[in-house]
Amino acid sequence: MPESRSPVRAAFSLVAGIVPTVLVLGLAAAIGWWGHSTGWKLTKFSKLNGESTEKDDWCAAHSVPESMCVECDPSLMPRGKPRGWCKVHEIPECALCNPDLAQLGSPAAVTADDLTRAKRALDFAPRTVPNAACKLHQRRIQFATGRDADKAGIEVSPVGFAPAVEFVAAPGEIVYDETRIAHMSSRSAGAVWRVFKHLGDRVELGEVLVLIDAAEVGKLKAELLQSFGSLNLRAQTLASLRDSGGVVSEAKLREAEAAVQESQIRLDAARQMLVNLGLPLAAADIQNVTAEQLKVKLQYLGIPPEVTKSLDPRTSTTNLLPVVAPMKGLVVSHDVVPGEVVDLNRILYEVVDNRTLWLMCDVTGEHARRLKVGQPVRFKADDSREEIAGTLAWISTQADPKTRTVKVRANLQDPDGKLRANTFGSGRVILREEPQVISVPNDALQWDGDCHVVFVRDKDYLKKDAYKVFHVRKVRIGAKGDAMTEAIGVLAGELVVTKGSGVLLAELLRGNLGDGCGCGH
Repeated sequence: MPESRSPVRAAFSLVAGIVPTVLVLGLAAAIGWWGHSTGWKLTKFSKLNGESTEKDDWCAAHSVPESMCVECDPSLMPRGKPRGWCKVHEIPECALCNPDLAQLGSPAAVTADDLTRAKRALDFAPRTVPNAACKLHQRRIQFATGRDADKAGIEVSPVGFAPAVEFVAAPGEIVYDETRIAHMSSRSAGAVWRVFKHLGDRVELGEVLVLIDAAEVGKLKAELLQSFGSLNLRAQTLASLRDSGGVVSEAKLREAEAAVQESQIRLDAARQMLVNLGLPLAAADIQNVTAEQLKVKLQYLGIPPEVTKSLDPRTSTTNLLPVVAPMKGLVVSHDVVPGEVVDLNRILYEVVDNRTLWLMCDVTGEHARRLKVGQPVRFKADDSREEIAGTLAWISTQADPKTRTVKVRANLQDPDGKLRANTFGSGRVILREEPQVISVPNDALQWDGDCHVVFVRDKDYLKKDAYKVFHVRKVRIGAKGDAMTEAIGVLAGELVVTKGSGVLLAELLRGNLGDGCGCGH
């Protein structure tokens, strides 16, 4: 039989079972007491800011030792005389009108150009105006030490100058200038005799594209030669009758004069029909010439000398009708083969002057009201990084019934032929452009629910034993760029918080809860 347990061992086992339970209950009671005494609050901004272990010297409202809190004891860092609301720029404590408010190491100077640029920015378009009742700009965010600010991730960048561009953006498509497109066809039916230009070739004004063997041309030339011979013969007959010394009757003389006029009319009609076909022949060209000289002139009528040099007059036909380029440009369409028969309705060539192209954009009705003919335009094709400059040339007087957008057209100069018709991209109609304006990095701007603010580092921040303070500055913003934004209310050279500005905004709003600033914060 198993040996029975001793009383001592039994007591020891009982105590060992009870102790863990007692420890757990004790730990729970300790946590409950700590939570009740601290309000169950975790470490906040104040811990990042180096909260003192001496609770009697700690400002919970501003997260710095109370003995150095410049907000609770303004005498530690006295404020200057309040300047109040600026009626010109509609911001409180305006540094533009009061340069001594700027946090700069040396006295600030505001130039007339600075004020003029700010006025242009504010007059150009409606800008957000801060609530005059809000007093957040009177706050200062303070750190106990510079090391605490570094731990919080605070970084600053200087206020500087940057280009400002405000524009209306719209998707666009490049198309050929419709006033610079020529669709070339033969003015008379015939067969293609020789082709000189092909797809992609550059052509000059008046350059021959193709020669057509048109029977109608030969017929008109023959009629003109016949009328020319008939006119000369009848003119000689009339001269003989006039020199007869009165032997010929008056009726015979008038009949001869009528015959001369008739031949002249037929000759002029034949000449005009050749002109109608694009073959230049002036009335002076058929005067004081012989029939043989006229025949030679008519054989290659309308064909430039550089082309006739390559033609053999013994084998060439007199039916040749040239199709010439009406302007300098590029052959973008070509539908002609030697020997095939063509008629008047067939388009043989399409020639385009692509040095100027059209940019067609669809702009919303709201933005269209701000557009004016003559405004600069920038365009970047989807397949290119280069911007092409142009000028707004036309704004439609109607909106699209389906999209409710307004068509606008800009003329783009493309002398190097970098653009391609029927390609898409993004267009910008420039409404306002300044070479340089006072700007802050985009990361420095914060929205407090009512206005834009930046945090300006105190000018004495780096001095030994100086208070580590950031001033709350309300600003009005203008043109927005990819990296910088135009700001009215700060001066060039001031240092504003970029990285970590969100931390300061959170502390600003936290410290303002329940205070009632008059603007809903």
